[in-house]
This record gives sequence, C-alpha cells and structure tokens, in this order.
Amino acid sequence: MEQDNKYEKALALYQTELNDQEVREAVRKIIAERVHENDTPEVKKFLLGSVELTTLKTTDSEESVMAFTEKVNQFDDAYPDLPHVATICVYPNFAKTVAETLEVDGVEIACVSGSFPSSQTFTEIKIAETALAIKDGATEIDMVMPVGKFLSGNYEDVADEIAEMKAVCGEHKMKVILETGCLKTASNIKKAAIIAMYGGADYIKTSTGKVEPAATPEAAYVMCQAIKEYYEKTGIQIGFKPAGGLNSVMDALIYYTIVKEVLGNEWLTNQWFRLGTSRLANLLLSEILGREEKFF
Repeated sequence: MEQDNKYEKALALYQTELNDQEVREAVRKIIAERVHENDTPEVKKFLLGSVELTTLKTTDSEESVMAFTEKVNQFDDAYPDLPHVATICVYPNFAKTVAETLEVDGVEIACVSGSFPSSQTFTEIKIAETALAIKDGATEIDMVMPVGKFLSGNYEDVADEIAEMKAVCGEHKMKVILETGCLKTASNIKKAAIIAMYGGADYIKTSTGKVEPAATPEAAYVMCQAIKEYYEKTGIQIGFKPAGGLNSVMDALIYYTIVKEVLGNEWLTNQWFRLGTSRLANLLLSEILGREEKFF
C-alpha cells in the first residue's frame, strides 16, 4: 500500500481534475491566435530537423529499412543547407540494419520496444527486447505504457514497469507512449503523463499511430502542461513527442505552437521536441522548397 500511496501522493501535487471542454477551448484559442505567426520557413526547417522518420510496417524487411536509411544519408548530400531528420525509428530487429547503414552524424536510432503497440506481454520479454535493441545499436527506446493497468488504477505496476525499462536503457533516452486515444479524458492523460515521468520517462509521447484517435492538439496541450508542472516541481526537463495522425504541415505547426505557448522556447530544440511521422518529412520539404518533393 505504501507504493500506491507514493503515487497517489505524487498525483495529489498536481491539478489532475480537468474539464475537457475547458481544454478544448484553450487549444482552440491558441490555434486561432498564435499558429499564424509560426507559419514561417524558419519554423518549417526547424520542424524538419525534429522529425523522427518512422517505418513500422508489417512488410518492413532488411532491404527496405536499408533503403529507408540510405535516404537519410543521401539527404545530407542533396540538401546540405537543410537540417537532417532527428531520428530514424524502426522495430527492434532492424536496429542493427540502421546502425550499419547510417552515415550521418547526429541522427538517433530509435526502436519501439516492449511488445509495441499493445504492450501486452511479460515484463521479462519487454526487458529482453529492449536490451537486444540497444545491443544492436538503438540509441533511443520508445515503449508503450501498460494502458490496461493504468485504466485499472494500478499505478504502482505502471510506474514500476517504466522504471524497469528505464534501468535497461541506462543513459539511452526512453520515450513513454501514453496511447492517449485509449485514455479518453484530459484527467486520465494528465495522470498518465505524471506517472510516466515519475517512473523515469525522458520523453512522453502521445500515440503509437496504431490506435484511433492518435495524437490530438488537446492531448498535446494536457501533456505539455504536465511537463511544465513536473519541471517546476522537480527541475527535470522532459521531452515531448506527438506521433500518429500528423498528416499535414499545419498539424506540425499546431503542435509546435502548443509547445511554444505552454512550455516556452527552452523546449524548441530537437533534443526536447520530436515529431513521430513518416509522411511529414516530404510535406515539410515541399513547403520549404516551394515545389512538390518526394525525397523520402
């Protein structure tokens, strides 16, 4: 019971009873009043450099992942004046393929681990998968919070599993995916974000992209508020990653604006703000260049 009390006490330090309509209104106001000022070539270049170029298909193979990685290598030569993507994100069994193919300095290798996207398997399997991914060259790990346990109110097990996974990651950054589409309410999203951060998350991420709805501006707003309050209480800076359903440059500008308005300029680097997407890189590149470009 002491452990349960520990997390209940942690949650009690935060305002977790949120009104969904008030969150929607706050987001609507930010979008209406602030997004237009960020619709600039400079911001679009920044967003390109924050993209986690992602391939998580059933049809992925060594050949396709190698070709995917080669595109990042070629981009550096083709567009030397533009920032390269922040990360290549793949399944754990392809970490070695990316590590052996990638030639660009400063691009992270992220692997979704821990029985992605459901997070439904034995903790021992999740730990083994994560350790193998890191051994093969992953520099970052994206794990899915055990959502069923969270919804059952079993916060101790949720935080313990996150802590165990972080122990395996060591100095490698770990992102905890909340799967906000399954959490339904702003209050649940806020609580899940806080528990993930107390468990040891280096980033909190909205979604796997495999469940609808995926990322939403409202979920992003609540998560950024949680990150801000956690930082004020602990001094620990946590990164933010919207992922899933980022289908347009405007989507990216909305998330950028929410981060800027809630968290401030300290978070506007690709160390603290990432975009999980596969299609957005070409869309951003097209807008920056002023012509349709399908490079990736």
